[in-house]
Amino acid sequence: MTFAEKLRGPDAQIGMWVVSGSPYCAEICAGGGLDWLLLDCEHAPNDVATVLLQLQAVAPYPVETVVRVPVADPVLIKQFLDLGVTTLMVPMIESAEQARGAVAATRYPPEGIRGVGAAFARASRWNRIPDYLRDAKIGVLVQIESAAGLDALEDICSVPGIDGVFVGPADLAASLGRLGEPEHPDVVAVVEKVITTVSGRGLAAGVNAFAEPLARRYLDVGARFVLVGADVVLLARGSEQLATRHRTSGTG
Repeated sequence: MTFAEKLRGPDAQIGMWVVSGSPYCAEICAGGGLDWLLLDCEHAPNDVATVLLQLQAVAPYPVETVVRVPVADPVLIKQFLDLGVTTLMVPMIESAEQARGAVAATRYPPEGIRGVGAAFARASRWNRIPDYLRDAKIGVLVQIESAAGLDALEDICSVPGIDGVFVGPADLAASLGRLGEPEHPDVVAVVEKVITTVSGRGLAAGVNAFAEPLARRYLDVGARFVLVGADVVLLARGSEQLATRHRTSGTG
């Protein structure tokens, strides 16, 4: 079952960011029991080569892996798909035209513009998967992160091939004049409206929410896939708490 198919199932998918660029950290997170991991190439030290290593590291684990590309570039998308990425997240989508372009980059002609290089590709196991060119199933998630994206939301949802819409609260808050306030009530209200709109169009709505009460609130509204943490954030806060706890107790 693909991630897109799971998004249409009965259970919400709970995941976390993996932004360290480390296959070791990715493997640790893969064994944590979460439903999915997001390997980030937009705000993390990741590229095609490092994503390959992380895909290999997490492959033995029962967790779905989504890769966020840094930009909706057909060449980059082609490279990640040839690595074996089966679900892409594309940031900063602000129009139906951009959404159509993202979908087209994941489809072979005549439905799209993905370049054909299956003989060289891990995705096809170097042409060991029969009919890969015809049967490849790629999930496409697009991000709404700006006022322009909000204005075009209905049109974006109407684009064939879009499996889900993910809200980026940090950038959205900045676009709405609330820089650094993704949990401001006005921003939360907009996020909830996006979730209900996307769900009403028959697509899966997703969002980033590290605060547990907020994550549960979005799930109650109808979010189908939620990121509730990040490897580097857990390490940063955990190391700080460790230092504080032992300094307070007089250890050392």
